Formats: sequence, C-alpha cells, structure tokens
Amino acid sequence: MKNIELFRNEHIETLGNDIGVIVSDEHTFGTDAMLLAYFSNAKRKDLACDFGTGCGIIPLLWIRDGNCRTAYGVEIQEKGYMQFSRSIEMNCVSDKVSAINSDLKELKGKVPFGAFDLVTMNPPYKKENAGIKSEKDNEKIARHETLCTLDDICKSAASLLKFGGRFCLCIRPERLFETMKSMADFKLEPKRLRLVTSREGEKPWLCLIESKLGGKSGLVVEKNFILYKDNDKYTDEMNGILKLYRED
Repeated sequence: MKNIELFRNEHIETLGNDIGVIVSDEHTFGTDAMLLAYFSNAKRKDLACDFGTGCGIIPLLWIRDGNCRTAYGVEIQEKGYMQFSRSIEMNCVSDKVSAINSDLKELKGKVPFGAFDLVTMNPPYKKENAGIKSEKDNEKIARHETLCTLDDICKSAASLLKFGGRFCLCIRPERLFETMKSMADFKLEPKRLRLVTSREGEKPWLCLIESKLGGKSGLVVEKNFILYKDNDKYTDEMNGILKLYRED
C-alpha cells in the first residue's frame, strides 16, 4: 500500500495480502459485509459489482483474495465514494477495481449491462417508514429504504447480470419473503439460502441469499452459519473468514 492522506475521523483497516480500506465514522463495515463477501463466492474471472458499497469493503475483499478480473463498487453518497476511490489509489488496484458515484437506478451508460457474472448488495434493512430514523443522512440511507427499494435493487441487479449470473444479498429474516418475491418478479430465481445465528440454537439475525438470472426453480437451504461457540470464541468457519484480516 502506498501512503495516502487521511482526513478527520478516518483510519486504515488492513485486510491482509497488502490490501487495506479507508474507513470513517460515517462509512465503515461490519460482520454482515464480510459474510456477504464470503457467501458470494466470487470467482477469479468474474466481472462483479457491489451496490451500495460504502467504503468499498466487498470489492476490496474480492481483490484481496485474488478474485474478479474486474470489480465495480457503486455508492450514491459522495463521501463514501471518495473514501473508496482513495482506497483504490492507496492499494494500487485501479486496473482491477472501479468506484462509481451513482444511484443504482441510474447506471445505464456507466457500467456494462447484461455482462456481469456477480452482483451483490448489503441493502438497507428497514422499509422507508419502519422504525425510528437516525437524524444523520448517511445512517438513514444505510438503514432505511430512503433512496431505493427491494424492487429497485433487484431490477438493477437483473439489468447488469448476464443470463445465469448471480445476485447475492443479505437481509433481515423478517424481510425474507418479500425479498424472494422481488427477486422472482425480475427473473432472479432464489438458489441458495443460508441463515446466520450468533450461537447454536439461537434465532437467525441475518439471511444470505443467492439468486440466478433465468435460473431454474430449486432452492438449497444450507446449514446455518454460526458465529460463536459456547465459550464466546469464534467458530472455525468464522475464524477462517477473519484469518487474513487478523494476520496483517
């Protein structure tokens, strides 16, 4: 990584393999983004795009792991886009990663349509009128459907994907049905589902879903992803995800 100027409330999180990401109080990442990057199972030759990428954590994890011939990250908020752009510069990966400052509903002419192998999104979990909204604009956009709905997301993903391309996202369990319905409305057939729990026997708090554009019906429900053992230490699978992140 090359040296780059950091602004107030920013710092660098090293991800391993000499890749880092600039994070700030407004644009950072959590466990759900790391789980989605893992679940999406990007391939080395994939053309991939992450919607609502924020600081760019998912495209940078793909590149760190040697995946994706080209990865795009789309972010509507200018500050998040600028952070991601500077992370690309810092990591010297502009030949493989591109940041796009755009509404995901207005991508025509900015990225190739009908060409992507993989699209992902860690979307706002709450409906526009659900729950108490934060007074901060960045938190409203991240948590509530202020600027896009599930239908907007699925429509945009379907527009980018080639036939048989995959769309992966994470969502709260209470919105699983409407998520699958929206996928089906845009010919994105749900193919894989994995529920995430904190511990064995607890209720899931996150759903990881993969769909395929034009795919045949048939959903595989995989075993639950469990974060912690009884002793509050990470499970072997979670430790595997965090290994490179911790080593740097």
